[in-house]
Amino acid sequence: MPRTKRDQSSTGIYHIMARGINRQNIFMEDDDYSRYIDTLREYQNEIAFELYAYCLMGNHLHLLIKEGNEEIGNTMKRIGVSYAYWYNWQYNRSGHLFQGRFKSEPVENDTYFLTVLRYIHQNPIKAGLVSDAENYKWSSYREYIKQNGIVNTDFALQIFSSDKNKALIKFSTFHKEVTDDQCIDIDEGKRTLSDKEVRNLVLEKYNIDLAKLQNMEQVIQDEIIQYLKGEKGVSLRQLSRLTGFTIHRIYKVKV
Repeated sequence: MPRTKRDQSSTGIYHIMARGINRQNIFMEDDDYSRYIDTLREYQNEIAFELYAYCLMGNHLHLLIKEGNEEIGNTMKRIGVSYAYWYNWQYNRSGHLFQGRFKSEPVENDTYFLTVLRYIHQNPIKAGLVSDAENYKWSSYREYIKQNGIVNTDFALQIFSSDKNKALIKFSTFHKEVTDDQCIDIDEGKRTLSDKEVRNLVLEKYNIDLAKLQNMEQVIQDEIIQYLKGEKGVSLRQLSRLTGFTIHRIYKVKV
């Protein structure tokens, strides 16, 4: 069957979502996240697209982007191919990394632009990885409040206020709102967390290094295993690998 034609944006701005094939992780270690950001920077210089927000999760990513001197589909293909080539080399694998073509939706006005901006930055919170967007390392939220990077922060902040300080206050308040915003996302079942994300969940919630869990009291061990296995859906095999406990030991913890 022929592919459905993408909805075109009159502003040239799109919300993009891409995910790993078969829900597999596309980012495993810090070097992977950094490499993808470097790839964005490289093609940003060449194609002159504007990037307003990004969030890199374990097995998918979100971008808020305005196409540059070529159609957005070509840009995303270049970025995806370049990163996949590096990832396959890095992990001695072959074949496709991303699941089909990326998803996209047009962003036609300031109201929806801000909705998508917040939706992207709140992804790690809704996934239970952090309690504050500022604590997630691999999104553009920090670029808005702390440091310059590859994102054009002025465009969004100007929507809040022409005064930079007032804009930042409104930006922060806006992102703390609890919402049920609906934007494109992975919608095919619960995603698999990477090992790093599982470790960060425990560090964020319990301030415990998961690798040292065996040295803790059993009641703490069971509570953390119960949390990861029951609430977060981490597999027995992954928990066994990360904690050093046998699968049988983990299985016995009731959820």
